[in-house]
Order: sequence, then C-alpha cells, then structure tokens
Amino acid sequence: MAAAGMLLSAASRDAVQLGLLRVLTGVGIGGILAASNVIAAEYANRRWRGLAVSLNSTGYAVGATAGGVIAVALQGSYGWRSVFAVGGVATALLVGAVLWRLPESLDFLLTQRSPRALDRLNALLAAMGRPPLDSPPGAPEAPAAEPAPRLRQILSPAHRRNTLLTWAGFFAVMFGFYFVTSWTPKLLVEAGMSAGQGITGGVLLNLGGIFGATLLGLLAARFALKRVLVGYTLATAALLTVFVPATSVYGLVFALGALIGVFVNGCVAGLYALTPSIYPPEVRATGVGWGIGVGRIGAIVSPLVAGWLLDAGWGPGRLYLLVAAVLVAGGLAVHAFRIPAAAAPAAVAAGEGR
Repeated sequence: MAAAGMLLSAASRDAVQLGLLRVLTGVGIGGILAASNVIAAEYANRRWRGLAVSLNSTGYAVGATAGGVIAVALQGSYGWRSVFAVGGVATALLVGAVLWRLPESLDFLLTQRSPRALDRLNALLAAMGRPPLDSPPGAPEAPAAEPAPRLRQILSPAHRRNTLLTWAGFFAVMFGFYFVTSWTPKLLVEAGMSAGQGITGGVLLNLGGIFGATLLGLLAARFALKRVLVGYTLATAALLTVFVPATSVYGLVFALGALIGVFVNGCVAGLYALTPSIYPPEVRATGVGWGIGVGRIGAIVSPLVAGWLLDAGWGPGRLYLLVAAVLVAGGLAVHAFRIPAAAAPAAVAAGEGR
C-alpha cells in the first residue's frame, strides 16, 4: 500500500489526487510501523526487548534523515515527482525481501490451530535453536461466538484504561515531537538567531534522534521500560523549558538541541517498545496501530496550534513551555499504564534464557 501510494503520487495530476494518495501512503506506513514493532517485540527476550524495538525505531530515524537528503538532491535535479517515484520503487523492492526473510508473528501462529501453522511455527523454532512442538501449546478452546471487532476489544472493560492512556501518551508525545522537529529552526530565528543557525539547530535535533532510541533501549535492558520512558518525557520537558533562554549562547543552545533530539525521539521509540506489552496477541497489532494513529492526530494538530498561537502573539519561550507541559501530561499517562504481569509474548517466553 505504501509503495502503491508513492508510485501513484508520482503520476498525480492535481493537488486533490496527491492529497488522497498521500493518505493512502500514510495508511501503509502506519501499518508497517505497527506490525514491525510488534514482531520486533515478540522475537526479543525480556531483557533486550526494549532495545530491539528501539533499534527498529532508530532505523526509521536513519531512513528519514537519509531520505530527506536524497529527496533534496532528486528534487533539485529531476523535480518533485522523482522523489515519489524513487521512494515507491525502493519500497516495492522491499516487499520481496520481507516475504523472503521476515518471519511471521509467533503469537499469531500459536492462535492458528492448523497443521500448516504448526509447520511454520516449528520452522521458526528450529531457526532459533528451539525444539519443535508436537502440537500447539495450550488446550484447544471450545467453539465460541463470533469474536468482537478488534477495536471493540481494545475498548472493552479489560483494556479500555490502557487503550485510552496509550492514545493520550501517543498524542502528547507525537504533539511534542512534531512541534520540535517542525518549528525549531523557525523559532530559533524568531528568538534572534540567524537562518543558518536555525537550520543547524534543526539538523542537530535529527542527529540526536538517531542516538536517542538506541540509548533508551540500552537503559531498558537495566531498568523498567515504563520508568525509563517517563524519565525521557520529563527530561525532554525540562530541556524545552531552558532551550529558548539559552539562545544567546550558541554553543549551549546547539548542545541542548542535540539533547532534545536524543530524548524526544527516545520518547517515541519508548512508546513503540512499551505498547505491545499491554495487549494480548489477538489485538496487539490493533492496539499499537490505533495508538500510532491517534499519535498522528497529535502530529497534525501540533504545527497548526503552534502557527495559530504565533499569530496570536505568543513568543517562542511560551510555545516551548506549552509543549513541555504537554509532554509532562504524556509522561503521566505512561506512568498510569497497567502492565500485565505476563507481558512477554507467549511464544517467546520459553526462550527468555537465550
């Protein structure tokens, strides 16, 4: 879907077609993010699960940075359509690699009680050096009524609290992330820096983001991921409050910009890593996907709110304080998560000693 959306975008005839095709592309990208984070979580043991999902997020940050550089070069030489064409072809080429090498979700295979599913499960266990199974673990369940739609399941009394908190956390974190990445260069100029210095600040934010997710994963190997993530949100909020006042000292503000990039990107990676643990296998991808979707609403609203407040006379300092408060609210939502005691994916639990 993402590849088709980009390839068709390259051939779009007007702004309406392009806008609709960008929505289609976004749906595909959202599905990729949700599914890849769930699979990364399932194939890592408890100690390294946070790092595995964080590295997945780091790959996204590296790809976004490299893609931006390539896009500038392509647009300057061949026009904007070439950016979508190259992106679509590159994504389409990955489909074959995914079908060839990316394993299926183990928990999904465990829920498919069929000989073919058992064969696929044993092939994956063999690749991991685990003994094969004669039958799927757990007693077969009696035929039940038609299961409720997955959205209704994640909003059922058993999951509603965590779902609403997940939505609040993703909204707040994505709101802060896209404010920081979208507005920092302009707001640095508004605060008295040159255009070149504003761009430098934006670049440092992106570079810091490449390391932020990896650092979060390493910390999660030693400490509870929920606590690390709450610490990240509070650290980001604290850095935002002192960022604008530090603009008179160039070296300091650039160092703060890099640190903000580390922590705000780590907040996003931490939510990706933590969310799969609060849902059972049958609704895990749905829960993560809806969380990312609500977060994208925050990403859309953030630049609009910032622009409106600037027009209303707000200065950069007040805007950063507002975003800091939003991130604190996101940290409180994460702190209120109820992580199930048996949070490890069922199929991986037997291999925790790997």
